[in-house]
Amino acid sequence: MSTTPAVSPEAPPRTTGAAATPHARRFGLPIATCLVMGNIIGGGIFLLPASVAPFGTISLVAFAVLTAGAITLALVFGRLAERHPQTGGPYVYARAAFGDFAGFLAAWSYWITTWVSNAALAVASVGYLCVLFPAVGAHKWSMCLAALTVQWLPALANLAGTWYVGQVQLISTVLKFAPLLLVAVGGLFFFDPANLGPFRATGQNPVGAVSAAAAILLFSYLGVESAAVSAGEVRDPARNVGRATILGTAGAAVVYLLGTLAVFGLVAHEDLVDSTAPFSDAVDAMFGGTWGGTLVACAAVVSMVGALNGWTLLSAQTPYAAAKDGLFPKAFRTKRRGVPVVGVIVTVVLASALTLYNYTAGSDGVFEALVLIATFTATVPYLLSTAAQIYFLTSGQSGRVHRGRLVRDAVLACLAFAFSMWLVAGSGYAAVYQGVLFLFGGVLVHAVMSARKRRAALRPAT
Repeated sequence: MSTTPAVSPEAPPRTTGAAATPHARRFGLPIATCLVMGNIIGGGIFLLPASVAPFGTISLVAFAVLTAGAITLALVFGRLAERHPQTGGPYVYARAAFGDFAGFLAAWSYWITTWVSNAALAVASVGYLCVLFPAVGAHKWSMCLAALTVQWLPALANLAGTWYVGQVQLISTVLKFAPLLLVAVGGLFFFDPANLGPFRATGQNPVGAVSAAAAILLFSYLGVESAAVSAGEVRDPARNVGRATILGTAGAAVVYLLGTLAVFGLVAHEDLVDSTAPFSDAVDAMFGGTWGGTLVACAAVVSMVGALNGWTLLSAQTPYAAAKDGLFPKAFRTKRRGVPVVGVIVTVVLASALTLYNYTAGSDGVFEALVLIATFTATVPYLLSTAAQIYFLTSGQSGRVHRGRLVRDAVLACLAFAFSMWLVAGSGYAAVYQGVLFLFGGVLVHAVMSARKRRAALRPAT
């Protein structure tokens, strides 16, 4: 196993006039927190209560377990960001601990996750756009055009500079949380315990029921690493990345738990199981009428656009960090106004190609299978990051640390590692099998880039 010296703090990106303009302004704690919350909470929350309703209210227990695991993972990312406060997040941690190959695997798997997830979010948003604009759903080409538009608008915001990314993230986070909090908090005043239904609706034993519900909820917290991946664009990253990660994850957890609990108490269990718009049904139950569907559709579209805005930035940051170390093509190092522009463009082009394939392939299940693979690849950087933290703590690289803090960090790292393994297991056999093939496909890329890097190192200076 090769080792790599600890990565030095990242210097400010060299951009033509970028540092002097507001377009490349770095994120403060509020924007970094919104980035985490916005990326964790995409469009899935609008269907989540109906997805877990068949298991009964025991699914709230599964949610609580997952929330504890996500908070643990967030704490570990915060500690790792203090040690390596640079753009790249999991890539930086894995490479510093285990060498170039582990770092490349983290970067490669995370990059796959981002552009496939972007395509998934865009396609999912079309369903809500059809509620607002029925003409969108009239033809496949109009649906495809709508999905591509939803992808490219956040990409253009990214290309305009980090200042625009931050503003879009802040505004979208505020707008999408307004209706969610209306249900999550206001719904508690209309809460009817008679609607909750059975505690265990499936007849499984408690452990089996929690595990079954968790299999659906496992990926609700993907995105906890958002601030760590963009650490180079965060002011005072050693301090703010950890805080933003914890605050963003905790905020998302509150919305998830309160929102799901409120919907459970507003919509009768037998109706919720078959609901295709649980938050719409909840708003209708609170105030009457049928305007809830329009409200939730607006919130869902805003939520997905905000998530795409944040994920587009993250999709470019990891290849940028890897390219600086010679593990990705050097074109990914191109940065304008604080944004790795080549990474943004390549990612949105790949996501657009996948979207076009989704609407033209004519076969069912292809896109869903790719999304499941992406959820598996997202867990690989988590696993490598938590393993890196365990390595740093047990190898003595933490220096002289208070014994109590060392024990606390070690326990948190082990819990986060176990949580990451649970995420891998929850992906399913097919997704793990196919996802590993995607990872092995990157081995050839690593071989080529490593050979180039070695030739460059051996080339005599002129």
